[in-house]
Amino acid sequence: MEKIRILVVDDHTLFRRGLIALISQASDFDVVGEAGDAIEALRLCKSLKPDVILLDNHLPGASGIQSLPDIFHASPDSTVIMLTVSEDESDLMQALQNGAQGYLLKTSEKDELLLGIRKAFEGESVISKELTHKLVSAFKTNTRKEDKPSNTSLAATLSPREIDTVRLIAVGSSNKEIARQLGIAETTVKIHVQHILRKLNLTSRVQVAVFANAEGIIS
Repeated sequence: MEKIRILVVDDHTLFRRGLIALISQASDFDVVGEAGDAIEALRLCKSLKPDVILLDNHLPGASGIQSLPDIFHASPDSTVIMLTVSEDESDLMQALQNGAQGYLLKTSEKDELLLGIRKAFEGESVISKELTHKLVSAFKTNTRKEDKPSNTSLAATLSPREIDTVRLIAVGSSNKEIARQLGIAETTVKIHVQHILRKLNLTSRVQVAVFANAEGIIS
């Protein structure tokens, strides 16, 4: 079985080492590197190309959220999960807008964290349940503030197959699961997701799920 290659980035050495010890207990995980600041993280991203990066926000110098564009430039195929103590709504939204696939709190239970890593690796967006209401509130506020077409007109731009894809994203299905349920290739699902994000002016699958709930698209 091919293991998920993980890079852990956190400036607190004791927490970082404890986290590495915890996730190393899972047989499908391989911690390939660790970093205590953004500069070292970028260097390791370039050389290691990890599958998943667990990234703290409060780092020396540039914050984790500020570092996201550089991280994706260094390792475009990596999946980033913010692992932080911050429950701030603006941190949550900025992380997702900058491309993070997940946002988990350091208070997460072990099972929630390990499952979150696996889901994010499979293409799902993961967010701590304590923060879901903040995401919905922030998304609705941003939608009202932005000078964009209404949600209804945006939804009308989606094809029937894209609507089906939105419904499945909203219930937490991975690309592989969507492909199986719709009887299409996983690469086709990825193309649909890209089109959906562009048409809806969104940046993450989490926002797609919120949009689907707000518009009553979920069947």
